[in-house]
Amino acid sequence: MKIEQHHIQDSNNKNLKTHQDNFDFLSNNLTKKGVNVNTLIKKLQDFQVAIPSWALGAGGTRFGRFSFYGEPSNLEQKIQDIGIIHSLTQTAGAVSLHIPWDIPEDYNAIKELAGSLDIKFDAVNSNTFQDQANAKESYKYGSLSNTSEAVRQQAIQHNLDVINIGNKLGSKSLTVWLADGSCFPGQNNFQTALQNTENSLKDIYKVLPNDWSMLIEYKPYEPNFYSTVIQDWGTSFMLANACGDKAYSLVDLGHHLPNSNIEQIVSILMSKGKLGGFHFNDSKYGDDDLTVGSIKPYALFLIFNELVYGMKNNPQNPDLAWMIDASHNVKDPLEDLIQSLEAIQEAYAKALLIDQDELKSAQLNNDVVKCQEILQDAYRTDVRPLLEKARIENGGALSPINAYRSLDVRNGLIKERGKNTVATGL
Repeated sequence: MKIEQHHIQDSNNKNLKTHQDNFDFLSNNLTKKGVNVNTLIKKLQDFQVAIPSWALGAGGTRFGRFSFYGEPSNLEQKIQDIGIIHSLTQTAGAVSLHIPWDIPEDYNAIKELAGSLDIKFDAVNSNTFQDQANAKESYKYGSLSNTSEAVRQQAIQHNLDVINIGNKLGSKSLTVWLADGSCFPGQNNFQTALQNTENSLKDIYKVLPNDWSMLIEYKPYEPNFYSTVIQDWGTSFMLANACGDKAYSLVDLGHHLPNSNIEQIVSILMSKGKLGGFHFNDSKYGDDDLTVGSIKPYALFLIFNELVYGMKNNPQNPDLAWMIDASHNVKDPLEDLIQSLEAIQEAYAKALLIDQDELKSAQLNNDVVKCQEILQDAYRTDVRPLLEKARIENGGALSPINAYRSLDVRNGLIKERGKNTVATGL
């Protein structure tokens, strides 16, 4: 299923005047404050977020999984679904593949399909947290950290295979997340597990192409609940430094203990030139993988304040790989992703409104009240007309969710694919 431009235009025409009135009002107010509205819109248009190939189907919990019907059953259909999202939002211009869930059968055909939908290939993700069919060794007790050299070599080779797959598609980075850890005291020797992991990552790094990055993800717990080998940003940062200049830390919003100051972590990593990627989601209790901005939108805004500052003031830090990492347990996956993209763009736009010079002056003068007023003035601004303008100028929908529903996309997918298809992945 492909959404044609005239379908989007027909949907936009119904509310175009209301949008223009709202945009003119906001634009005039921002211009009076010295904001260059056109520059801001251009930044919103350029900001693209990758959709992971595993996020196009229904998510699941340890207790059950409930299909939404019409799920993509192969990589081609997943990319087509991302094409639908991108055509409506003009913000989802990349796909992040997870291997071995989504290995292309025909690389040229996949590249041609993605290109026709204006979709690039972002980071490729390895998987050593599950045993794969016909694998000789098991990851039950860890992968890159395992006490068995044979297991470690199998995990290393898998990552090298993933790099090769990404190279064929035009990807430029490898994301490594490990489930390695222990469930009980005494099960692992912490130092041995960490050293094995460092040595394994270095072996992978040696084969990394010169123009690639390696992104090292961290998580405090789960699936192991006593210890995790790469449990926090400091361990990830240490391992990235040990590997070399092309290795970076990756921040996932759900991979922190409750009340962690994620914006401070982001700021520190960018100041050291070691923030390589960012995974968006939201949570109430742990790694809940909920819709971005659905629980803690102000925290997301504060994080974007540091990201915007870092992108301007930390040239030593690379361009970031942005991706949504969410699980859609009770929502239509495409609608959930559209809502997440909207929340990301909204937080980004609000952060762009912050007068960083004025904020710095208030900070130097220890004017705490003024600092808060500057941040909250930007946060309280309704930036949705800016997002709408950025989308429609790129050929997207004024309201992607309304357009998705009015075009009856989900039922169209069900008619094409049936009710019994199941997406690969978790």
